[in-house]
Amino acid sequence: MRKIQFMALLAAFIGLVSCGKEHKKPNVIYVFADQWRAQSTGYAGDVNARTPILDKLAQEGINFKNAVSTCPSCTPYRASLLTGMYSTTHGLLLNDILLDPESESMAKIYKKAGYNTAYWGKWHVGGPYRLGYISESNRQGFDFWKVMECTHEYMDSWYFDGNDRNRKRWNGYDAHEQAKDLCKYISDHANDENPFLAVLSWGPPHDPYFQVPEKYLDMYSDLTNIVLRENVPEDYKDEALKMLQGYYAHIAALDESMGWIIQQIKDSGIEENTILIFTSDHGDMVGSKGMKHKSNPWDESIMVPFLLKYPDAVKEGRTIEMPIGTPDILPTLLGLCEINTDLKFEGSDFSDILLGNEDEFENAALITNPTKNVVKREFRGVRTSRYTYVEDLTGPWLLYDNEKDPYQFTNLIEQEGNDKLKAELKVKLTTALELANDEFLPEQDYLERFGLYITPGGYPPMNLEFDPNK
Repeated sequence: MRKIQFMALLAAFIGLVSCGKEHKKPNVIYVFADQWRAQSTGYAGDVNARTPILDKLAQEGINFKNAVSTCPSCTPYRASLLTGMYSTTHGLLLNDILLDPESESMAKIYKKAGYNTAYWGKWHVGGPYRLGYISESNRQGFDFWKVMECTHEYMDSWYFDGNDRNRKRWNGYDAHEQAKDLCKYISDHANDENPFLAVLSWGPPHDPYFQVPEKYLDMYSDLTNIVLRENVPEDYKDEALKMLQGYYAHIAALDESMGWIIQQIKDSGIEENTILIFTSDHGDMVGSKGMKHKSNPWDESIMVPFLLKYPDAVKEGRTIEMPIGTPDILPTLLGLCEINTDLKFEGSDFSDILLGNEDEFENAALITNPTKNVVKREFRGVRTSRYTYVEDLTGPWLLYDNEKDPYQFTNLIEQEGNDKLKAELKVKLTTALELANDEFLPEQDYLERFGLYITPGGYPPMNLEFDPNK
């Protein structure tokens, strides 16, 4: 009799423990690169990209085919990721601007929900001192901290470790070393009572394209083997090939690093209850349309890879066609983690679509450039699963049918027969602007509203001197 009672109590205890484990909120590991365009992956069809790890992740997880970098520049993206707000609300319209330390942001919300928080790599929402010490009050709730505000010296890269004002150097290619350090963190915290939020922000494949170990450059030593996108102009091909050698070398190196992270998640026994995301802050023209870098409304600039895996709750092996924008990421992650908050985000929570509780719909992701940075004009637009529609302050500017014209050769804005389509897309843009509380004003209005100054070159002042007291 006593034996039966003991076994019943033991079974009840095991059941309670199991229930406790089942109800532990998922870990979140958010890895994002800098300037990695959506087109430059193997699973997206790029024959140059050596991305076997990401290709497998795309097959096993969820591939957001139309993920849009809403304001495609480093600082605006990061601020929208952290806050779930658009740039015309949080005020970080350009690089090298400080995110309000009082912002209700990602790590603060997760900490209130019982999470440990950690961040590695490039921060770039801490103001103009790119190599300066970032005070605890400006870390937006992240506790574990191995970060530099902004550096692209990938082979000679410095960082600050927590509250130590003496900077340290990563030993070699910083993206590899940061990934290894994340792996150690995963191993050390896999069995903690509390879940963790871990964010890794890589600097590559952002230029300089040749700050990468030689073995990856050697993969692309024969430039004649690199296949250019069809929209690279003839007179730009030589320069594009040189850039792409290093660009793809970085991509191969980062893909290998993702392999280490994924393997560590498996080895630590937390794969089922971990949300893993890989993405990028924005894309890179890298020669397409004869252009470089970002902040443009064309797909190479705004479209980013976005892969998500969460075996416990999300059906795997899916491609989601519905566009999503940067401000949607935080509310969607909070929804997946079942974290309730009274905060009102401008982005949308699409977690029910990921969980299979709702169907996809024809969303229109907003594209913004509130300043004249890079393209020398302010613009707003929408990216649907098929069309790109963009206006500047003078009226309609761009219209592309991305299904028929994936390289965006033909601007349909002045062509006859498109009035109905233009009207429909204008309504989508108007609706998106209303949801974003975006009045679409001239640059100067926003600079005055947020007390910003930009140099004649079009950027806020920055400081590249190292001063631990700044």
